[in-house]
Amino acid sequence: MVPKGHPCEAARSTRVVQRRTFLGDVGDAVFQLDKNVGAVIDAETVTRAQVLVDPYVHARKTTCAIALLPYPDAVTDAVTPRAARRSHVWQRVTGDVDDPWAWLQNRDDPETIAYLESENAFADSWFGTGTPSIDDVFGEIKSRVVETDMSVPVRHGDWWYVSQTHEGLAYPIHCRGRSATTATEAVLLDENLEAGDNEYFSVGIFEIDRSYSFAAWSRDLDGSEQYEMLIRNLSDGVDLDDRLTGTSYAGAAFSSDTAYLFYVLNDEAMRPYRVMRHRIGTPQSADIEVFSESDERFYVGVGLTRSGNFIIIETASRTSSECLVIDAANPLEQPRLLRSRTADLEYSVDDWGDRFVILTNLDAIDFRIMTAPHDNPGDWSELEAHEAGRRITDVDAFEGFLAITEWKDAQPRIRLLHRDGRRSVVPVIDEPHDVDLDSNPEWSTTMLRFAYQSMLTPPTVAELDVTNGDVNVLKRVETPNINLADYVSFREWAVADDGTRIPLDVMVRRDTPADGTAPGVLYAYGSYELSIPPRFSVSRFSMLDRGWLWAIAHPRGGGELGRRWYLEGRLLDKRNTFTDTIACARHLEDRALAGRRRVAVYGGSAGGLLVGACLNLSPESFGAAVAAVPFVDVVSTMSDPSLPLTVTEWEEWGDPRVEPWASYMLSYSPYDNVAQRDYPPLYVTAGLNDPRVGYHEPAKWVAKLRALDSPPTIFFRCEMGAGHGGPSGRYEHWRDEAHNLVFMLRMLTPPR
Repeated sequence: MVPKGHPCEAARSTRVVQRRTFLGDVGDAVFQLDKNVGAVIDAETVTRAQVLVDPYVHARKTTCAIALLPYPDAVTDAVTPRAARRSHVWQRVTGDVDDPWAWLQNRDDPETIAYLESENAFADSWFGTGTPSIDDVFGEIKSRVVETDMSVPVRHGDWWYVSQTHEGLAYPIHCRGRSATTATEAVLLDENLEAGDNEYFSVGIFEIDRSYSFAAWSRDLDGSEQYEMLIRNLSDGVDLDDRLTGTSYAGAAFSSDTAYLFYVLNDEAMRPYRVMRHRIGTPQSADIEVFSESDERFYVGVGLTRSGNFIIIETASRTSSECLVIDAANPLEQPRLLRSRTADLEYSVDDWGDRFVILTNLDAIDFRIMTAPHDNPGDWSELEAHEAGRRITDVDAFEGFLAITEWKDAQPRIRLLHRDGRRSVVPVIDEPHDVDLDSNPEWSTTMLRFAYQSMLTPPTVAELDVTNGDVNVLKRVETPNINLADYVSFREWAVADDGTRIPLDVMVRRDTPADGTAPGVLYAYGSYELSIPPRFSVSRFSMLDRGWLWAIAHPRGGGELGRRWYLEGRLLDKRNTFTDTIACARHLEDRALAGRRRVAVYGGSAGGLLVGACLNLSPESFGAAVAAVPFVDVVSTMSDPSLPLTVTEWEEWGDPRVEPWASYMLSYSPYDNVAQRDYPPLYVTAGLNDPRVGYHEPAKWVAKLRALDSPPTIFFRCEMGAGHGGPSGRYEHWRDEAHNLVFMLRMLTPPR
């Protein structure tokens, strides 16, 4: 349900391992850097919110960079796939229901694989003909990227770390050296070599010990998110004999003396639940359990504080959490509990050298910051008071200050709180933007590195001198073949049926006419309190240069306007997410920013649920739809506790085995509400090894839509060797995104 790649995936969706301290800024020094190597390709990744400027400039001209000529229709001679019906009855509190495509959940059934392959062949046949082609759009994306690139070196201890990419290589290479100028000398991990001939490769953990001599790293070779963890000697690049299987990406931490490694195991439902202590040089069978979480609503994470003093274990559900600490210098001691879990009480902890610093919602819906003595961690005192509408999302502790990440007025920002009580906001660009901390592994520092971007500003890494406020820009990602002055972004406010104003961000070429004829993309997510940032994307320009607009809706269920915004779009208020999105589509038409039924709705994972629900509620509002790995079989999935994520997700969606959740969830479940409607054309994707949204959910949805008397145009592709995030490797990822764009371009041809 949570998309791969953003901070709330799986365990991170419960805020476990979301905090940078849990990722361990030692490993972060290497792996957070590659996000600023090469231009951002994703159409939108779901993390933080979007804002805008200049709402009217785009209407001043009436020409366009690419002639608005109809594209030739793509055709295919392939036979439309049809999945066989097999009777299967689900017993539900709302009444028994027949599900003739339930059998597709059995991936061991040869007919399941045959059906998925037939769908792939059908889609490939259509994508293989017509204009624009996949190669056309892929080539456009590629032309806007500097393929050979390097991140800004970052210092940790006596080493400087850097990530680099090379033209023709799919994965980054991570290196270090004794100076910034020699940071590429020693290769720590070449992901291209490690990937080998595998169709899929992903690194989960890369954690460097405090002596900078060893690194624990993990790999997933099929997208299932079951990782094998290894320990690499950084002096010679050779992995030790230690092999830890069945591990999660929910963190890792070395003890101070590097004798022990703490890591997390998954249970059968892919829930990170068990922290283990491994003595280096011994078999995994000798590892000792340090903590185990029996409550299936809770996910577990582990990590080392930036100070290096404590190993933190956090266990959290979607509504409550608790933390335990271990002295990193005494790894054999029993974990100490800070405060026992309480219903609806959330907190996380970091070390501020002489005390703990705690981020909590205790009597603070948008969170406040507390401190506690090391020797009495349950005795909390307020440090930063709650302010309604200012949602504090993270606190990073450095020796002399705290860096506070927060959302206020649908805009992220970073504030500094110094030891002496001084407060300041990290200065960024004036235009609405995204901002976040970059790699900051050093505990004792007066320099804070941060990254910012906007829809019009490529990803930029800067450094702030916290002693005097001076900012130095270190790197801005190059974007060849783009003249950014040709584009404009701005904010609109749609009005929902209940009068709520919904933020809506739009980007267009300045010469795109606002006369009610333009096609557009409406991207939305609206779940898990995640906010969509105003991020830069080079793939988006393939649409903009063809006269399209790109809009991002911020429906309730996200976190753009604080915790209440989220609460008004979950559980028994979930339908607000969908009606808010429909209101945004209607607003684009009413403002003549897009033509009637010329908006393509686009979302992935829980955003794919949004797409499906919107199409059932208001199919006439959209001219096309892209649903990536969509969570569409809501009732059946959430009724099966044996499936990954189900139990933990009840606090987000409800438990459909009992009322009132049963009837309410049934009312919007996309699969259950398929009926003869004027659906727009759809493009749907899945991953056979996806542990978050089973491939069978989109497969069943497509099969049911195809069985209608008058089915919509549908193309469905299932990655047979990947998981929730689709194919790995940047070139395959770009090509995958090209499929999404080509589908929308072909289905909503610009007018003559």
